[in-house]
Amino acid sequence: MGSQEDQAGGHHPDLTGAAALSGRRMPRLVRQFLKTEASGGAVLLGAAIVAMAWANSPWGESYRTLWLTDLTLRLGRYVLVEDLRHWVNEALMAVFFFVVGLEIKREVVHGDLRDPRAAALPALAAAGGMVVPALLYLAVTAGGAGSHGWGIPMATDIAFAVGVVTLVGPRVPPALKLFLLTLAIVDDVGAIVVIAVFYSGDIHGYFLLAAAALVMLMLLLRRIGVFWLPPYVVIGSAVWLATDASGVHATVAGVVLGLLTPARRLIPGSVARQWVGDPDDDPGPAELDAMTRLARTAVSPAERLEHLLHPWTSFLIVPLFALANAGVELRGKAFDRPGAAAVTAGVMIGLVAGKAVGITGASWLAVRTGAGRLPEGGTWAMIAGVGIVGGIGFTVALFVAELAFDPGALLESAQIGVLAASAVAAVIGGAVLSAACRSRPERAGPRGQGSGHEHR
Repeated sequence: MGSQEDQAGGHHPDLTGAAALSGRRMPRLVRQFLKTEASGGAVLLGAAIVAMAWANSPWGESYRTLWLTDLTLRLGRYVLVEDLRHWVNEALMAVFFFVVGLEIKREVVHGDLRDPRAAALPALAAAGGMVVPALLYLAVTAGGAGSHGWGIPMATDIAFAVGVVTLVGPRVPPALKLFLLTLAIVDDVGAIVVIAVFYSGDIHGYFLLAAAALVMLMLLLRRIGVFWLPPYVVIGSAVWLATDASGVHATVAGVVLGLLTPARRLIPGSVARQWVGDPDDDPGPAELDAMTRLARTAVSPAERLEHLLHPWTSFLIVPLFALANAGVELRGKAFDRPGAAAVTAGVMIGLVAGKAVGITGASWLAVRTGAGRLPEGGTWAMIAGVGIVGGIGFTVALFVAELAFDPGALLESAQIGVLAASAVAAVIGGAVLSAACRSRPERAGPRGQGSGHEHR
């Protein structure tokens, strides 16, 4: 998945899995990422509550009118007219998925996904947590009008999940947090594949070829050493437009662009430290400018962009998405259409029960067969708690629901199912994980490790 540049050279010292966990500390970038996700989850929850309250208030019609307001983008003879909700879901969420692509790239190049054995347990757990919910949903809807929504309960919302784990407190082993993070990232990969393959429209090959040609142009610029950001922003925007016109969901373009971003430093960090550590006594403007450029090249473009964009996606884009999509009108007529009640039941059973059974069962099978091992300091009760927390679908689940169903009763019933299931999974999962972590010191050794039987 990484480029030739990304595969060359040594790994990033801050992000190695086993070494980073020694001393029970997580890598700095991972700690910062989890902190942002947890804080963003609180903002996301607030936006969802506002949307629900607004949509069901006496001013509910203004909520619907606002998001149905058209916004026009005109570039010469090319005119793109969409309502505000579409711009949020298609354009702003492409930035969110770009950050997801950066996260995946980081994990593949530096994190747990670079080590097949370390990635085996969360990867298999994520697979179980996607397949079982989809099968349960299909069993409940039984080929009815809502069966096309089988992809809805496959998704885990990392912001809410991390927020729940953070509320449990410092008793949660760092390795278990990394397990959840890696599981959620693999889950994102699965969701992206499902969106690209099963929830895209009719494909227009010429636009898809244009998008591919623009991606090749970006690779060529990288090859000849162009790392100035503006050309990539312009070309990336053109890739989004071409992908949107091709029928492939435009957010896939964001993921592809994230995966293409270099995740290796352009120069070794030791070179930058040596140069900056011994400057002239009184450096002039030229020297200061050179030091600034050198400091930037000592950090990988992927790390720099993720550091820049992650707060924007966590605190603005995703909450705005929740504000635009979580405003479900709670009324009896939502279940009038045949199959609507089955959609709600399928989503809830898939997320609450399917995620718990799929993640815990696949983890048990992986450990049982020797394909993986429990996270350091973790127990099966903790894995079960994480599995239930994984049933918090929200952002991506609501996103897939918008793709699966046209506006109407089926979409509303799916949204109700996602919101209800996410609340249930958060409460039950948080309680189970908290109880498991409270009992951990009594079973743990002096360094916070469980018994040998726990880890084999």
